[in-house]
Amino acid sequence: MGRAPFLSFRNEMDNLLNRFSDDFGNGWLTQGYAANLDLSETNNHIEVRMDVPGIQPEEIDVEVSGNLLRITGERKEEHEEKGKMFHRMERRTGSISRSVTLPCDVEEDQVEANCENGVLTITLPKSESMKPHKINVKPVAK
Repeated sequence: MGRAPFLSFRNEMDNLLNRFSDDFGNGWLTQGYAANLDLSETNNHIEVRMDVPGIQPEEIDVEVSGNLLRITGERKEEHEEKGKMFHRMERRTGSISRSVTLPCDVEEDQVEANCENGVLTITLPKSESMKPHKINVKPVAK
């Protein structure tokens, strides 16, 4: 039995825990919030795009260990200034944290991350052993 049956289960558990954290995590389970992300895959790499509005690139940490990706960061809270009074403060502040199980192993030393217009993009090249290899089929010699 391969990894496939368990990979689907693990992804469902990741989604469930992240939704639980989103719904109940406003300071109860965590001191932050879970940001939304998309995970896509090509033959050569995995790409993760995550919304990080208001978070400076230097406030974001990306770690890869095996097939686990962890993204953390912090959006600073605005404080009242003299002559300025807030009537509403609805934008989320605090730390963000997401851990995602990747669908395959990646080349950890070749991972790239950049942040533009409030979107963090992480490109994770697949491990050579995980990339598809074309096998030439030869006729049997008679």
